[in-house]
Amino acid sequence: MKYSRSLFALCALSLSFAALAAGPERARVTTSYGSFVIELQRDRAPLTVENFVGYVRAGQYTNTLFHRVISGFLIQGGGVGTDLKAKSVGKPIPNEAGNGLKNLRGTVGLARAAGPHTGDCQFFINVADNADLDPLPTRWGYAVFGRVVEGMEVVDRISVAPTGSMGPFKADAPLQPVVIEKVELISDTPPPAPAAPAPANPAPPAGETAPATPPGGTGEAQSATQPK
Repeated sequence: MKYSRSLFALCALSLSFAALAAGPERARVTTSYGSFVIELQRDRAPLTVENFVGYVRAGQYTNTLFHRVISGFLIQGGGVGTDLKAKSVGKPIPNEAGNGLKNLRGTVGLARAAGPHTGDCQFFINVADNADLDPLPTRWGYAVFGRVVEGMEVVDRISVAPTGSMGPFKADAPLQPVVIEKVELISDTPPPAPAAPAPANPAPPAGETAPATPPGGTGEAQSATQPK
């Protein structure tokens, strides 16, 4: 009996250590403005996290842009190269917006076109609480699959970069490129060296509010319509 109890305790301890060693699933995004860390929430958005991780491992995000930046709303990127051309992507995935995660400040969601199941590699980061992107019984929302747990100040600096028309984008594109240099799973990489100082950016004009336009696909016109 004592032997059985000891064996049971040893097994339980081993499982506890294994769970502790695994820790949360995280990815580090290194940009020309500095780095930030995303904690992925596979338990709530398994398909979306697996999709994102697959693109990370394939090097999809290396030398892509945050091509859409709206102060007080979100930053979006991951699908446009530094040549301002859309990158090749895989098949779109099912929309997991009904997972209970809300589009709150600091959360990371999957961008998509007008159709509900059109998300692929592009992601966005909410810089404010954006309830208009959450699902309702009458509309599809935008699936949240992670949250920024380190470096939100970098996201905030990117969000106030001067924007305008650039290449194929008629509005909201940073006038100086904001480059995603690489995205890595932290478990696969050592800690990075300290980031270089980020470029200075002006604060948004006093009293200006951002339009509540949803995060769309690369080729989608950025209209003022709400998510469907």
